[in-house]
Amino acid sequence: MKKGLIHIYCGDGKGKTTASLGLSLRAAGAGMRVLYVQFFKDGRSSEFRLLEREGNVTFLRPEKAFGFFRTLSEAQRREAREFYTGHFRAAAAMAADYDLLVLDEIMSACSTGVVPEEEVLAFLGSKPEGLEVVLTGRNPSEALCQAADYITEMRKVKHPFDQGIPARKGIEF
Repeated sequence: MKKGLIHIYCGDGKGKTTASLGLSLRAAGAGMRVLYVQFFKDGRSSEFRLLEREGNVTFLRPEKAFGFFRTLSEAQRREAREFYTGHFRAAAAMAADYDLLVLDEIMSACSTGVVPEEEVLAFLGSKPEGLEVVLTGRNPSEALCQAADYITEMRKVKHPFDQGIPARKGIEF
């Protein structure tokens, strides 16, 4: 693979993270080195246990949880911005050692302002040539869409959560 491309998995439907994990599994199975970076999640989804057994998959999870951004005080928002921007910078610094980089929920991190979108765009514009990058989350900006080579939208038509059925282990996490 000579040129790494940029993927966006977006939308209000289920499956964005699942698609990124599927691509990670495929890449790892082909001997590629994968760096999987999460924002706003704790890495407890069941599928991570299988991928962690692969020697060529590295997970970078947030060591801190802040809750929903809209419920945070201004001081907590500043702390979250500092933390998640540092988390992104750490991932960007590591990326050159990998073939596939997944930034799970990075678009939400950008849209809430906890990671400056300009930094993400600058990284995408100067990423190592062979690095494949996946961005997931809702509502990608026009600038992120312009930077992407693939855009796949997951659209919710019907979901059990709307009927009060909570997420189920092994299906939603």
